[in-house]
Amino acid sequence: MNRREFLQFVAAGAAIGGSVACSQGGKLEDEQAAGKSKMASTNVLAKNNSRQLKRVGVQLYTLRDLTKDDLPGTLQKLAEIGYKEVEFAGYFEHSPKDILKMLNDNGLTAPAAHASIQQLREDMDGLIAAAKTIGHKYLVCPWIGQEDRTAEGYKALSEVFNKAGEACKRVGLRFAYHNHDFEFDKVGGTIAYDLLLAETDPELVWMELDLYWIEKAGFDALEYFEKHPGRFPLCHVKDMDDEQKMVAVGKGKIDFAKLFAASEQAGLQYYFVEHDNPGDAIASVTSSYQYLSGLKF
Repeated sequence: MNRREFLQFVAAGAAIGGSVACSQGGKLEDEQAAGKSKMASTNVLAKNNSRQLKRVGVQLYTLRDLTKDDLPGTLQKLAEIGYKEVEFAGYFEHSPKDILKMLNDNGLTAPAAHASIQQLREDMDGLIAAAKTIGHKYLVCPWIGQEDRTAEGYKALSEVFNKAGEACKRVGLRFAYHNHDFEFDKVGGTIAYDLLLAETDPELVWMELDLYWIEKAGFDALEYFEKHPGRFPLCHVKDMDDEQKMVAVGKGKIDFAKLFAASEQAGLQYYFVEHDNPGDAIASVTSSYQYLSGLKF
């Protein structure tokens, strides 16, 4: 099951959030820092004259075959590995209140959740209600269809994203976009990702940079951190081998220490392990966690 098929599968289940009222248990910190786009990371711990991540997160798409059958048990396993944060990709027909209880039972938080472009267009109120209950700080669009990958399409999507960002900002949330490699193709003579960055309001639309896909596309994340400081509060941490195949974090060639050293410039606060198609999902996220929890940069 690819990401698009998965989003279609979970979209119906996510609609449950439309009937959920915002609760006090989902009260969030308002991260809209007086119009400032640059912020220091709160997820970096100085130790022995070097820095380490204090918290490592995981995108639950990596474990989708497990979460759809046993979400509570999967969350428990992730907590036992050592993860403190998860990023949702669908709630699998569980209510937001039940999701919050599962998280609390395992000492986890869910700073972000993925939402399809269809949901953004048709059920923004439902997405926000669920996010407020669960305690998300970000709603993230993770995929756009082939039909939208034109200069006109990206400009139209930018309007959708700006509106989503406005709706999120009004209630103390943030909206972000997650890339693959196709956003680094040119459309109308311009790199599509650059078009998105230019057409979206930096005070309304943030970026969740996928460190594998930008590398696969042949672009440098550090250059984007420099050109657009503070615009990247979230990232997906996945690794690449010499044949450009996805592997567990630490098993490939991406220099995460070099990338994470620029966290403050990027505005990075949340680091989510992901592997699109792991052979053994638990083994993959365990190995990735062990690597990242010991990484110094």
